[in-house]
Amino acid sequence: MTALRNKTVYRCTECGAEHPKWAGRCDACGEGNTLAEEVAARAPKAAGRTRPPASVEGTASAPVRLRDVRSARTARLSSGISELDFVLGGGIVPGSMVLVGGEPGIGKSTLLLQVAASLTAAGTEVLYVSGEESPLQVKLRAERLGQADAVQLLCETSLEQILDVATTSRPAVMVVDSIQTTATEELEGAPGNVGQVRECAARLMRFAKSSGATVIVVGHVTKGGGIAGPKTLEHIVDTVLYFEGEGTGDHRILRATKNRFGSVDEIGVFRMTEDGLIGVGNPSALFLGDREGRASGSAITALLEGTRPVLVEVQALAAKAGFGTPQRVATGFDGRRLALLLAVLDKRAGLSFAPLDVFLNVVGGLRMQEPAGDLAVAAALASSVFDQALPSDAVFIGEVGLGGEIRPVTQSERRLAEAAQLGFRTVYLSERGVPRRTPDGLRAVGVGSLGALFKSLFR
Repeated sequence: MTALRNKTVYRCTECGAEHPKWAGRCDACGEGNTLAEEVAARAPKAAGRTRPPASVEGTASAPVRLRDVRSARTARLSSGISELDFVLGGGIVPGSMVLVGGEPGIGKSTLLLQVAASLTAAGTEVLYVSGEESPLQVKLRAERLGQADAVQLLCETSLEQILDVATTSRPAVMVVDSIQTTATEELEGAPGNVGQVRECAARLMRFAKSSGATVIVVGHVTKGGGIAGPKTLEHIVDTVLYFEGEGTGDHRILRATKNRFGSVDEIGVFRMTEDGLIGVGNPSALFLGDREGRASGSAITALLEGTRPVLVEVQALAAKAGFGTPQRVATGFDGRRLALLLAVLDKRAGLSFAPLDVFLNVVGGLRMQEPAGDLAVAAALASSVFDQALPSDAVFIGEVGLGGEIRPVTQSERRLAEAAQLGFRTVYLSERGVPRRTPDGLRAVGVGSLGALFKSLFR
């Protein structure tokens, strides 16, 4: 007699939808080749109707009016790292769940161990759960940081064991490194698959809400740049933080893409040193520190990352193409947006890039996502073509339209204030975007089109 085969299902690695059999495309999200086989959950031993799960609060199951809900405001916990507190919106919220993602080796474990050490030193009970490293490996990192010896460490991958220890020790903050190595005994699938990640995250979220402890989990990043596992993982948690940066550079950027307790798109800037990560209070000075003011193809713009204005340098190089098809290489900038700006420069400003290779780089590893940097990109490209350096004390802020017109951007006053603080004297922006009052020592020059701008810059 053959052994009974465990029941299996096929779940989509993108959306988590369940399918009875394999198919080339997910019926729920439409993605192709994303169905993975895994063992289904064990059936309950006792048959019959089961009681529905209790609510997170454990009491009310009837609707209530909002005016009858009593507010219980709790103070946020300071992580001891000002840049992290800024990204979180003022500190760690008790009872919340935070997901931290990033490339391998970017510094996620280092940052969270520093946070655990700082909280422990301040008298806050912290439990650091490591499922990827041995106690000796964590201790070596703690010795390098020099302040993490008192942190409570648990090297475990079983979710049941982790929750048992957490229920007994009652920590105020629990760090789980990582969610992909944690598994529950209720599912027979391997750690890291769709079912395990979703179930572990949901149970950790219920633990955070019921106990009032803050749970911080680490998530691995796929080749596409997203956090591995089902997309529902990011919907479950309260806050999603991405740790970014070039592997060869010494600075890192912590970006909030979701935050139920603060604004999104905030960034925190860190410098990686031998003693760990150190917050950078003035990111603009860091990104402009090695700038060569008299080189052609270099322009400065003011981006708005959340509520923080940041000045960055845009470098462009236009050189004669060595092959039949010119290259278009952009780092930190959307390649399709670059193609659009090149077409506008050709049609509206008379600058042809057809025989030229074009290379564009946003210095510092930042990704330019808002259109306020279009004018700086266009000015840098024109500077490289004319081989004339732009004024070293000038900043370019504005969106470029398809007609070659320069459009105003939001919160220009804050951008101008940041430029004046760093010693810049001239700002080129849209005629309709010139503020009534400018900071002392800063001159705002309104321009209507790219042609008018180039006539004033390249004579």
